[in-house]
Amino acid sequence: MRASSRFVAGLALAGAFLTGVDAAIQTVTRNGRYLYTADGNRFYIKGVAYQEQGAVVASASNTFLEPSTFIDPLANGTACTRDLPYLQQLGVNAIRAYSVNSSLNHDSCMQTFSNAGIYTIIDLSLPGNGSMDRDAPSWTTNLLDLYIETINVFSKYNNVLAYNVGNEVVIAANGTAAATFVKAAARDVKAYLNSINSGALVGYASIDADATWLDPLANYLSCDPSGSNSGAAAIDLFGLNNYEWCGNSTFEASYAGVEGQFAGYNVAAYFSEFGCITSPPRLWTEVGALLSSEMSPVWSGGVAFSYFPAASAQGQFGMVTISPDGSTVTTSSDFTNLQSQYAAASPPNSPSQSAAGATSYPSCPQQNSTWLASNTLPPTPNLAACQCLENNLSCQFTPSTSNYTAIVGSLLDYACSLIGQSGGSCSAISSNGTTGQYGAVSECDPTIMLSYVMSDYYIATGANAQSCSFGGNGTVNSKAPSSATAANNAASSCLASASGTSVPTLPAGAPSPSGSSSSSGGGSGSSHSAASIVFADARTLMGMGVLVAAGIASGLWTIA
Repeated sequence: MRASSRFVAGLALAGAFLTGVDAAIQTVTRNGRYLYTADGNRFYIKGVAYQEQGAVVASASNTFLEPSTFIDPLANGTACTRDLPYLQQLGVNAIRAYSVNSSLNHDSCMQTFSNAGIYTIIDLSLPGNGSMDRDAPSWTTNLLDLYIETINVFSKYNNVLAYNVGNEVVIAANGTAAATFVKAAARDVKAYLNSINSGALVGYASIDADATWLDPLANYLSCDPSGSNSGAAAIDLFGLNNYEWCGNSTFEASYAGVEGQFAGYNVAAYFSEFGCITSPPRLWTEVGALLSSEMSPVWSGGVAFSYFPAASAQGQFGMVTISPDGSTVTTSSDFTNLQSQYAAASPPNSPSQSAAGATSYPSCPQQNSTWLASNTLPPTPNLAACQCLENNLSCQFTPSTSNYTAIVGSLLDYACSLIGQSGGSCSAISSNGTTGQYGAVSECDPTIMLSYVMSDYYIATGANAQSCSFGGNGTVNSKAPSSATAANNAASSCLASASGTSVPTLPAGAPSPSGSSSSSGGGSGSSHSAASIVFADARTLMGMGVLVAAGIASGLWTIA
């Protein structure tokens, strides 16, 4: 291992700024299944995962040791300045950030990396409540708003290569129905990017898996459900988190299979994570295969995992360690080995951009025993419709605690059980990615879903005020319609425009996008620290463990 001082780092950084390389960062676009810079050269991702790990709580339900908090890697200008010389030594041209906080200032980090010709791949989800729940997936207003508010903040930077709408949401054949919600997210994010004239790529990062459902997943995310050869609902960039190459392996032993699997894929693909740790030391010899003529017909590079230390179920990752005071970077053999392999890689500059051809969007995979996703996608979540509904609900969720995210799921379960006992149903708030059926209220955030089912029960029990209490968490809305018929009519009117697809818009009060010129064709120092953060507000309420009684008899309050 070797320690490097702040003095050496400062000299390297000064050199980077003196070269004026900020003018050299080019637009990256996708042509067919390949990426190209503005000068027509083939673009390969030579990346590294760049995110300090948040708090990890090991449990039976967290087998992947996923963090419950996060540290925004792009909000600490001092840390980005510290790390830049090492990223340059590695020879990377891209970093992947897994979670960012749209309320913080990212100017310093983004400008630092742009000046150095480093692009960013930004995951839009947040740990826990800011991402799709694998077990109860849905696509709702709060998650859509989180995504587009993040895009809005980063739209002014010229080095955003792509936004990922999900990371390993689907992890097993019996969970492939969740892909319908991922695809809906890609559709709506792409529509929003187009509306602000941003050409940033829309991506997804998948777990490596059995071909019986991994192949349909990749094809589904890049297909056209309408059958009209449209890319409106297709991703631009498929990422595969692939750790098959361990030790000093070979292309034939580790990559020949996946190369064949994706041989006919229609959009750009890359390894969104790579770097096996089960056969140390990490030699990174897979770089020579990934960035070679053997794999360039299919793959456009990859992202090595991970710059910072990261614990996992497999063991410890990480190429550097940071001193307790945050001032000094110490590199390891993982770092120097990757540095050597990236420096030696010379992928072919082919095919030419003119020969890449146009993208064809095939029909979507049909359902079978290992592929459960419907070709009918959820509608675009409509915040105005959901807010209109909330204003007309007879019983409204008014939590007795500021940590209301902790009680929404259990209250929904309880309210639905009461409705079921009364002969009703919670089908209006349920979503089913297998049947392609989505309740009229299923696009609203969980707090509005809860107000809806509380109101359903309140009306079913004769508007008894006690029926709206739910342990002191509900309040009767004196301005709501007084009868079930009037309430149903008001709800139907609110939700009349909430079906189908539309171009998402920013929530009221959010600043308009500025300089929508993301590096992928669309388009001052920060005093904020990248503190460890857990969101617990209305826009990130997701994955509440909602168990709805969707199979109970027809509801007491049915939205037409």
